[in-house]
This record gives sequence, structure tokens and C-alpha cells, in this order.
Amino acid sequence: MTQHDIATSRLLSQQINEPSLKSAPEMVAYFGAIQGQEYAQTKWSLGLRMPHLKDSDIEKELNEGKILRTHLLRPTWHFVAPKDIRWMLKLTGPRVDAINSYMYRKMELDSATFNLCNDIMARVLEGGKHLTREALSQEFLKNNIEAESVRLVCILMKAELEGLICSGARQGNQFTYALLEERVPPAKEISRDEALVELTQRYFLSRGPASAKDFATWSGLTLTDCKKGIEMTRANWTEEKIESETYYFSPKALKKETNFEQMHLTPIYDEMIMGYKNREALQQIRHAVQPAQRLRFDNTILFDGQIIGSWRRKIKPKLIEFEYEFLQPLNKKQELEFEKAILRFETFYGLPVKTIL
Repeated sequence: MTQHDIATSRLLSQQINEPSLKSAPEMVAYFGAIQGQEYAQTKWSLGLRMPHLKDSDIEKELNEGKILRTHLLRPTWHFVAPKDIRWMLKLTGPRVDAINSYMYRKMELDSATFNLCNDIMARVLEGGKHLTREALSQEFLKNNIEAESVRLVCILMKAELEGLICSGARQGNQFTYALLEERVPPAKEISRDEALVELTQRYFLSRGPASAKDFATWSGLTLTDCKKGIEMTRANWTEEKIESETYYFSPKALKKETNFEQMHLTPIYDEMIMGYKNREALQQIRHAVQPAQRLRFDNTILFDGQIIGSWRRKIKPKLIEFEYEFLQPLNKKQELEFEKAILRFETFYGLPVKTIL
């Protein structure tokens, strides 16, 4: 297996080529969690993998609570399925909380303050209420608790990690918070080892071939925990040592007859990028192009599993301005695939695309 083989195999495991799942909640559950601080771009990550869905379809699922958005790993925002949020928080929350501890102290937030804030949120959100960050800030202020900027972020993230609150339905373009217990049906508790097995299986099924170090970087868990998870699920994976690193993957990720010569517009924090510590597999063409070029935009363009360009978009009322660049001129096949990718983008947003080179 070469670096190029790793990249194309990931296109299959990541459901970018030959996707088999039909709904956004299914896709989120398949991945375990999908990085989601760039909300609009994360919706496109799902749309990229399910060509029959539009932006409005995924927005509806989020507003209905069929997909949740919360702080879960590393720490950053993630999309997660409701049925998974409790066991995943139990597994990964303590690690994120420990990472945040310095900032808690810097913001002069102690246990008494957190407990008081949690009591306030439990009271004002009770009964299915969904409140914006600003509305919650005002409730804290009524109780003589200053909660703005980073201090407010810390208070809300702590409550998320403790399983008190999660995302609510958006109010216009504003995000809201709701009580997790009211938003998510009760679920059977599982042990830490069971949770570790579950997360390990989701990770390598959806992102393999990948290494233990990749898993640790993505999950935020210790390398020791990640190796333990691999050991407990070893019977499920094919293993191969490549350039001194052992990679684990499902045999289903190896379909030699598959045509990978398709173009994909991947957003900045797509799991094809953020799911790994080592991203060399995607960059074989980029490294080979001479003289070396720095890509102008954060979003990447993939062809045959390789980064060949970058893009950014600006959504306007009646159209989308789409700027792009390629590392080298496209051949006829690539030009056709680029046209298909732009058409998919138009369909997802329901707006015409004006390309700007």
C-alpha cells in the first residue's frame, strides 16, 4: 500500500466515493462525531457525501435535534448523533475539561461559580426553552455573574461537557442552547471500556487506513487509551505497516476496481483533513509540483484523493461567488469533473455559482 492507496481508500471509508448512507443523522452516527465549528461548512461536509441532500434538509435535521452540535473532542465543536452524545461525553469530556482547566482559572471560574451558572441554566431552560448565548449571558448578569466573551464560552462549554446543555433550534442565524435531558431521550449507560470500543470502531471504520497516532489526535484521548481500543477491536481490522507506521482499516476500504477520478470540494475542517495527524497521503501531488506553490484558500479541491487546488465561497442573496485555484492546469477529464463539482454545489445551496479564477 502506497500513500496514494491510503488516500483513495479513505475516500471509500469516508463515504466520499460510493456513499451508502442516506440521511445526515446516519452519516453523523457513522463517523461518531464530525468537527463542526464552521457550521455552514460542516453542513456542506455532509452534503458532499450525500448528493441527494440540500442545505435546507440538513438544517432541518439540526433544528429538530436529530443532529446535535456541542463541544465534544479536543476541544472544539462537533456534530454528534443524540443516541451517542451521553456515552461519548462520558469518555471524552474529562479530557477536554482538563485541557480547559488553565482557562477556567484564568477567567476566575471555580466550582461554586460553575454550579451556580448550571442552576440558572437548568431553571431558565426548563420546559423546552431554547435560549441564545446573549440571553443566557443576561440571566447570569441578573445574578451578579459576569459572563461575556471567553468567560461566557467557558461557562457554556463546561455545562456542555457535563451533559447539562446542548444545541437547540436556531433563532434566525443565532445558535441556541437547550437542556440535554429534554432534547435527548434517555439511553442505557455503558462502561468506559464499552465506550472506548465503540469510538474505536467508529473511527477506523469511517477513517481507515489510519494509525493509533491519528486516532489519538482526532479523539483527544491518550495514545495509551487509543492503543487499548485498537487491541480490543483488533479482530475487525486489516493491518499494514507503511513507512514505519502501522495502519488499521476495514477490508471494505480496499476496492481496487473503483474509479477514484472524481473531484470533490472539501471544506476547511472536513474529516478527510481533520481526521488524521499525518495528512501526507493527500499531498503527493502538492509536494511534487515545482516550483512549490502556496494555496491561497483554506478549503481544498481533491481529485483522485489528492489535493490539487483550493477554493472559497461567498454566499450572496441571489448567487454564490466561487473563487478557486489549481496547482497546475487541468486536463479534459479534470475539467469535466470540476464542472460536475460546481453543479453539485449549486444544487446543495439552491443558488447559481459564479466562478472567479
